[in-house]
Amino acid sequence: MHILATPEFWVAASFFLFLAALVYFGLHKKLATALDARAAVIAKELEDARRLKEEAEKVLADYRRRQSEAVDEAKDIVALAAKEAAGFAEETRRSMKEQFERRMRLAEEKIGRAEEDAVREVRSAAVDAAVAAAEGLISRKLTPDLAKKLVADGIDSVKTKLN
Repeated sequence: MHILATPEFWVAASFFLFLAALVYFGLHKKLATALDARAAVIAKELEDARRLKEEAEKVLADYRRRQSEAVDEAKDIVALAAKEAAGFAEETRRSMKEQFERRMRLAEEKIGRAEEDAVREVRSAAVDAAVAAAEGLISRKLTPDLAKKLVADGIDSVKTKLN
């Protein structure tokens, strides 16, 4: 039996001709370039996510510091009002009561505004931290092994579709 008459020979010849055509048209280079570009994009996204997480942590720490300062300031305001109230003890009962009530009302309003500002800032920081945590979680889930597996699965899928 002559080798040119067997179907296996023609299947092998067709396969090698197909591979030669792919190499001739540079498909392997295009595929490698596309994979390299995708890897660069993923690396950039990971770096951006890390940077955003660090920024969110800094903002959160800043807001916590501000909240602490607001509480300290509120305590100082209350203490100042109490000292001033004691200093005016010699005045008449009516003027002392009016002045004390006025200062306490101002202090409570300022404390209320400071608490509202602190709560608003903490909520904003919590949202930023949640976004950063979500990005970090996504970036941690996409491990290099998983990325390689996805690329390999894609290549295998292309191979099966081309056959």
